[in-house]
Amino acid sequence: MKADIILSGVGGQGILSIAAVIGEAALKEGLYMKQAEVHGMSQRGGDVQSNLRLSDKPVSSDLIPIGQADLIISLEPMESLRYLPYLKKDGWLVTNSQPFVNIPNYPDMEKVNEELDKLPHKVVLDVEAIAKELGSPRVANIVMLGAATPFLGLSYDKIADGIRSIFARKSEDIVELNLKALQAGYDVAKKR
Repeated sequence: MKADIILSGVGGQGILSIAAVIGEAALKEGLYMKQAEVHGMSQRGGDVQSNLRLSDKPVSSDLIPIGQADLIISLEPMESLRYLPYLKKDGWLVTNSQPFVNIPNYPDMEKVNEELDKLPHKVVLDVEAIAKELGSPRVANIVMLGAATPFLGLSYDKIADGIRSIFARKSEDIVELNLKALQAGYDVAKKR
Protein backbone atom coordinates (compact mmCIF):
# COMPACT_ATOMS: atom_id res chain seq x y z
CA MET A 1 0.00 0.00 0.00
CA LYS A 2 1.27 3.46 -0.92
CA ALA A 3 -0.63 6.75 -1.03
CA ASP A 4 0.81 10.18 -1.73
CA ILE A 5 -1.75 12.83 -0.80
CA ILE A 6 -1.67 16.62 -1.14
CA LEU A 7 -4.03 18.59 1.07
CA SER A 8 -4.66 22.21 0.15
CA GLY A 9 -6.81 25.15 1.10
CA VAL A 10 -6.57 28.37 3.02
CA GLY A 11 -5.95 29.07 6.68
CA GLY A 12 -8.92 28.35 8.90
CA GLN A 13 -10.52 25.71 6.66
CA GLY A 14 -9.28 22.71 8.66
CA ILE A 15 -6.63 21.20 6.37
CA LEU A 16 -4.43 20.22 9.29
CA SER A 17 -7.37 18.52 11.05
CA ILE A 18 -7.91 16.40 7.93
CA ALA A 19 -4.21 15.48 7.98
CA ALA A 20 -4.41 14.56 11.66
CA VAL A 21 -7.40 12.25 11.12
CA ILE A 22 -5.78 10.55 8.11
CA GLY A 23 -2.53 10.20 10.07
CA GLU A 24 -4.34 8.66 13.01
CA ALA A 25 -6.13 6.19 10.69
CA ALA A 26 -2.84 5.29 8.97
CA LEU A 27 -1.19 4.56 12.30
CA LYS A 28 -4.16 2.36 13.28
CA GLU A 29 -3.62 0.47 10.00
CA GLY A 30 0.04 -0.05 10.95
CA LEU A 31 1.34 2.09 8.10
CA TYR A 32 4.41 4.29 7.90
CA MET A 33 3.72 7.98 7.46
CA LYS A 34 5.59 11.18 6.67
CA GLN A 35 4.02 14.61 6.61
CA ALA A 36 5.28 17.99 5.49
CA GLU A 37 3.22 21.09 6.13
CA VAL A 38 3.56 24.39 4.37
CA HIS A 39 1.51 26.77 6.42
CA GLY A 40 2.22 29.75 4.20
CA MET A 41 0.16 32.50 5.74
CA SER A 42 -1.75 30.11 7.92
CA GLN A 43 -3.80 32.89 9.43
CA ARG A 44 -7.31 32.94 8.06
CA GLY A 45 -7.16 33.45 4.33
CA GLY A 46 -3.54 32.45 3.59
CA ASP A 47 -2.77 29.33 1.57
CA VAL A 48 -2.07 26.12 3.48
CA GLN A 49 -0.73 22.92 1.98
CA SER A 50 0.37 19.58 3.39
CA ASN A 51 2.07 16.56 1.84
CA LEU A 52 1.03 13.30 3.41
CA ARG A 53 2.79 10.09 2.41
CA LEU A 54 1.49 6.71 3.59
CA SER A 55 3.04 3.30 2.91
CA ASP A 56 3.38 -0.22 4.22
CA LYS A 57 7.15 0.27 3.77
CA PRO A 58 9.34 2.99 5.34
CA VAL A 59 8.94 6.40 3.66
CA SER A 60 12.20 8.23 3.03
CA SER A 61 11.01 11.72 2.06
CA ASP A 62 8.07 13.77 3.23
CA LEU A 63 7.76 15.68 -0.06
CA ILE A 64 5.76 14.41 -3.04
CA PRO A 65 7.50 14.82 -6.41
CA ILE A 66 5.72 16.46 -9.35
CA GLY A 67 3.47 13.97 -11.12
CA GLN A 68 3.39 11.50 -8.22
CA ALA A 69 0.39 12.46 -6.04
CA ASP A 70 -2.32 9.81 -5.97
CA LEU A 71 -4.84 12.23 -4.52
CA ILE A 72 -5.34 15.96 -4.04
CA ILE A 73 -7.86 16.97 -1.39
CA SER A 74 -8.65 20.67 -1.60
CA LEU A 75 -11.05 22.81 0.37
CA GLU A 76 -10.61 25.63 -2.16
CA PRO A 77 -10.98 25.18 -5.96
CA MET A 78 -8.26 27.62 -7.06
CA GLU A 79 -5.85 26.03 -4.56
CA SER A 80 -6.61 22.63 -6.11
CA LEU A 81 -5.47 23.98 -9.50
CA ARG A 82 -2.20 25.19 -7.97
CA TYR A 83 -1.22 21.59 -7.15
CA LEU A 84 -2.44 19.82 -10.31
CA PRO A 85 1.13 19.45 -11.65
CA TYR A 86 1.74 17.07 -8.73
CA LEU A 87 -1.18 14.78 -9.61
CA LYS A 88 -0.53 11.47 -11.36
CA LYS A 89 -2.26 10.97 -14.72
CA ASP A 90 -4.66 8.50 -13.08
CA GLY A 91 -4.81 10.37 -9.75
CA TRP A 92 -7.96 11.78 -8.17
CA LEU A 93 -8.90 15.31 -7.24
CA VAL A 94 -11.51 15.86 -4.53
CA THR A 95 -12.30 19.56 -4.21
CA ASN A 96 -14.78 22.06 -2.93
CA SER A 97 -16.85 23.77 -5.61
CA GLN A 98 -17.15 27.01 -3.65
CA PRO A 99 -14.31 29.54 -3.65
CA PHE A 100 -12.81 31.26 -0.66
CA VAL A 101 -12.19 34.61 -2.33
CA ASN A 102 -9.25 35.92 -0.36
CA ILE A 103 -7.40 37.94 -2.99
CA PRO A 104 -8.52 40.87 -5.16
CA ASN A 105 -7.54 39.15 -8.42
CA TYR A 106 -9.25 35.82 -7.72
CA PRO A 107 -9.79 34.12 -11.10
CA ASP A 108 -13.21 33.90 -12.67
CA MET A 109 -14.92 30.72 -11.39
CA GLU A 110 -15.99 29.85 -14.92
CA LYS A 111 -12.31 29.54 -15.88
CA VAL A 112 -11.51 27.57 -12.72
CA ASN A 113 -14.37 25.16 -13.49
CA GLU A 114 -13.19 24.79 -17.10
CA GLU A 115 -9.84 23.57 -15.78
CA LEU A 116 -11.49 21.24 -13.27
CA ASP A 117 -13.74 19.83 -16.00
CA LYS A 118 -10.65 18.67 -17.94
CA LEU A 119 -9.79 16.16 -15.23
CA PRO A 120 -10.97 12.59 -15.78
CA HIS A 121 -10.96 11.60 -12.08
CA LYS A 122 -12.57 14.12 -9.78
CA VAL A 123 -15.23 14.72 -7.17
CA VAL A 124 -16.37 18.33 -6.89
CA LEU A 125 -18.85 19.14 -4.13
CA ASP A 126 -20.14 22.06 -2.10
CA VAL A 127 -18.88 21.05 1.34
CA GLU A 128 -20.18 24.20 3.03
CA ALA A 129 -23.77 23.53 1.91
CA ILE A 130 -23.58 19.93 3.13
CA ALA A 131 -22.07 21.02 6.45
CA LYS A 132 -24.82 23.63 6.94
CA GLU A 133 -27.45 20.93 6.31
CA LEU A 134 -25.83 18.97 9.13
CA GLY A 135 -26.13 22.00 11.40
CA SER A 136 -22.55 23.28 11.51
CA PRO A 137 -20.44 24.94 8.81
CA ARG A 138 -17.41 24.05 10.94
CA VAL A 139 -17.51 20.41 9.77
CA ALA A 140 -17.04 21.27 6.07
CA ASN A 141 -13.49 19.90 6.23
CA ILE A 142 -14.73 16.52 7.50
CA VAL A 143 -17.37 16.43 4.74
CA MET A 144 -14.42 16.84 2.35
CA LEU A 145 -12.53 14.05 4.12
CA GLY A 146 -15.57 11.80 3.72
CA ALA A 147 -15.67 12.52 -0.03
CA ALA A 148 -11.96 11.66 -0.28
CA THR A 149 -12.17 8.47 1.81
CA PRO A 150 -12.90 6.11 -1.13
CA PHE A 151 -9.56 7.18 -2.69
CA LEU A 152 -7.31 7.08 0.40
CA GLY A 153 -6.55 3.37 0.50
CA LEU A 154 -7.66 3.30 4.15
CA SER A 155 -10.81 1.72 5.48
CA TYR A 156 -13.78 3.94 6.26
CA ASP A 157 -13.88 2.44 9.76
CA LYS A 158 -10.27 3.46 10.44
CA ILE A 159 -11.02 7.02 9.29
CA ALA A 160 -14.05 7.07 11.61
CA ASP A 161 -11.83 5.79 14.44
CA GLY A 162 -9.38 8.58 13.63
CA ILE A 163 -12.18 11.12 14.05
CA ARG A 164 -13.09 9.58 17.39
CA SER A 165 -9.47 9.83 18.56
CA ILE A 166 -8.83 13.37 17.34
CA PHE A 167 -12.11 14.92 18.51
CA ALA A 168 -12.74 12.85 21.69
CA ARG A 169 -11.30 15.55 23.95
CA LYS A 170 -13.92 18.05 22.71
CA SER A 171 -17.17 16.18 23.42
CA GLU A 172 -19.23 13.21 22.30
CA ASP A 173 -21.57 15.60 20.46
CA ILE A 174 -18.63 16.96 18.43
CA VAL A 175 -17.49 13.42 17.64
CA GLU A 176 -20.99 12.46 16.46
CA LEU A 177 -21.36 15.60 14.34
CA ASN A 178 -18.01 14.91 12.66
CA LEU A 179 -18.96 11.27 12.04
CA LYS A 180 -22.18 12.47 10.35
CA ALA A 181 -20.10 14.88 8.24
CA LEU A 182 -17.74 12.06 7.25
CA GLN A 183 -20.69 9.89 6.18
CA ALA A 184 -22.34 12.73 4.23
CA GLY A 185 -19.19 13.38 2.18
CA TYR A 186 -18.61 9.67 1.67
CA ASP A 187 -22.16 9.26 0.35
CA VAL A 188 -21.61 12.02 -2.23
CA ALA A 189 -18.38 10.43 -3.48
CA LYS A 190 -19.90 6.96 -3.72
CA LYS A 191 -22.63 8.31 -6.03
CA ARG A 192 -20.06 9.53 -8.56
